[in-house]
This record gives sequence, structure tokens and C-alpha cells, in this order.
Amino acid sequence: MKKISLLLLLALAPGLFAGGGNRSLKGVDMPENLAFEGASLSLNGMGLRTKVVFKVYVAGLYLEKRSADGMEIAASEQVKRMELVFLRSVDGATVAEAITGGFDKNAGPALPALKARIEKFSKMIPDVKKGDRLVFIYRPGSGLEVLAGGKTTGKIEGKDFSDTLFKVWLGASPADKALKAGLLGA
Repeated sequence: MKKISLLLLLALAPGLFAGGGNRSLKGVDMPENLAFEGASLSLNGMGLRTKVVFKVYVAGLYLEKRSADGMEIAASEQVKRMELVFLRSVDGATVAEAITGGFDKNAGPALPALKARIEKFSKMIPDVKKGDRLVFIYRPGSGLEVLAGGKTTGKIEGKDFSDTLFKVWLGASPADKALKAGLLGA
């Protein structure tokens, strides 16, 4: 009987522990799974953003449906969460400029229609210190929410804006190719 119970426990163990735990990168821990407003999000991947030789932030991408295709993720109609944990202090204008610069490379002909919202988005990015978190959450039908320090700094309407924002990290011209690979689980 003990032998059967042990075998049964070993067979069930992966299911018992699935979804638990954290992943770590450069001293930043992120949970494998998050519950968010009734949705179950899984950590698709983590990556390190570097600029020249400086380590700027660790990013984690959470999705309802995991994928290794950046363009598919950007265009998907699911809850998406990008979390940036800063490894150094950076002023908000510099962070906003780095992110919005990626719109120029990834928006294509849609860029003129995004300009006013990009400007609004830039104003939502505060100065960050080492350890601070910036979070970008896309909710289908609701748009993008920006959070800093756990508080909402603003919202941007339009799936087109969110799609392009996620392309900044996951598109054909990402801000950092190694970061993109990490976020896609490579």
C-alpha cells in the first residue's frame, strides 16, 4: 500500500506544484503565475534591458496564452502585462523617450494616428529609482493602464496603441534583441 501511495504521489506531484514558484534574473524575482481580475496569467519570459553597457531593467511578460511569437503576442486580444523592475535610477523623461522611440521603429504607417496618445503616455512615466516597478497592462476592450509603485498613473485607449507598445519589446525592431529573446522564453 505504501508503494502505491508513493507512486501515486510522484505521479501527481507535477500537477501539485505546477504554477508555483518564481523565476529570477539579476536578483529580480517574478512569480510564475499571477491571478489578475479573474484571468490567470503565466510568465512567458524574462529579459534584461541594457543600454550601451548599463543594465537598466529586468522585464517580465505575463500572458493568458503563452507564445514564442512576438508579433502574435503584440496583436493578441488577451490580458497582457509587461513589468519592468529597474536596476538603476532613471528620470521619467529618459524612460519615456526610450520607450516611445520604439514606436517610431515599430508603428509603421499607423504612427501619425498614435502621436497624441504617445505624448499622453510619455507624461505618465515617473522618475524611477533602483527597485521601482513600472507595469503596463492591456485589457481587451478597455485599453492600456500604466502603473508605477502600484498606483495607476494613467490609461490609454485603443488596441492599436497597445499593440504598438508591445512591439517596442517584441516586434521586428525591438529595443533590445536579447531582451526580446528572454521575453519570448528563449
